[in-house]
Amino acid sequence: MNDARSRRKALEIAVSVPGVISVELHGDEKNQIAVTGEGIDSTCLTVKIRKKVGYTELVSVTPIPEKKPDEKKPEPPVQPFVYPCQYQPSQICWTAVREPHPVDPCTIM
Repeated sequence: MNDARSRRKALEIAVSVPGVISVELHGDEKNQIAVTGEGIDSTCLTVKIRKKVGYTELVSVTPIPEKKPDEKKPEPPVQPFVYPCQYQPSQICWTAVREPHPVDPCTIM
């Protein structure tokens, strides 16, 4: 890859292959491509770049190291905070007023 046009073509081809996660240029003259991903067919990628760009050489194939999940400390249970009541709620009391002896002797009304 001698010029920017061939680099761009090679990067576009590498990105179009299924399973590719990232593509980067490496080397002193930025003439090497580092392709990262899972399930990439390296021969298919090499053939595609040879057809479009020209001379291509596969330098190395290495597996991606698996990342171990970080062990997290269990968080202590959260204690709920109860806000104290600032005032006493008002109470409504109803009383019935009854006259022990009715003033009106009429019982109809």
